[in-house]
Amino acid sequence: MYKLIVSDLDDTLLNDDHEICVKNIQAIKKASELGIKFVPASGRGYKEIEKILTNLDLKDKEQQYVISFNGGAITESKNNKMVRSNYLSFEKANELFQVGITKDVCIQVHTSDTIFIYNFNEVERNRMVKLNMNHKELKKPSIEFLRDIPIAKIIYINGDIDYLRSIKNEIKLITKDSISVSYSANCCMEFNKHGINKGEAMLALAGILGIKQEETIAVGDNYNDMPMLAMAGLSVAAGNAVEDVKNACTYICKSDNNEGVLAEVIERFILKNLTVS
Repeated sequence: MYKLIVSDLDDTLLNDDHEICVKNIQAIKKASELGIKFVPASGRGYKEIEKILTNLDLKDKEQQYVISFNGGAITESKNNKMVRSNYLSFEKANELFQVGITKDVCIQVHTSDTIFIYNFNEVERNRMVKLNMNHKELKKPSIEFLRDIPIAKIIYINGDIDYLRSIKNEIKLITKDSISVSYSANCCMEFNKHGINKGEAMLALAGILGIKQEETIAVGDNYNDMPMLAMAGLSVAAGNAVEDVKNACTYICKSDNNEGVLAEVIERFILKNLTVS
């Protein structure tokens, strides 16, 4: 019996309008009533996930958790209690920022409650407003003012994913043995502390909850989901997932993110098994 479902948000749980469809909400509530933990796992910060918890009736609940910043933080919903955080050092964050200002990228610097953005473009500006993300534009090419503020991660954004991949080769000396690099949304290159990813955080949380690895389900659609898909007892790709993710998963949903990916997973692997037994 599976006891923990960990799901990506954008393009997996959320539809193209960044909302949760009714089918997903109903299925997750049924699973929760059965004592199965549902945990959002996102590159977003915890504050940006609170609305989703509210819609799922999981906000301000004890032993209800969120994995944010690609595994950089694990937070308990009750009183926003930080269970664990693994953030970048200021020195590494600053190195990445200084390289970023020499590239054709929009740079996001994520702290626990604010996204600081340099080289803002209209696409990102509109997205920040649409998703109601707490952000501030950086007018000067410096993050020195953040020296004493924990930095969760850095993101480079460019619509050409091949361009972003080319940057990775240029910054090997910075990232080697100290930075984890992942890709998301086909436009983001994300930097976390070395060894930090959604999969590592999923297993850490499972350990806290006393849940075995084989009792976990991970659901995702993009490259930054692959570590948790590789570590889960059952790996599931959304129907709209990139091909590499589909190839890495045990099960590929017929549903895409607009049709109820989580509803399909819960019906097939949780509720159907109860009916059979």
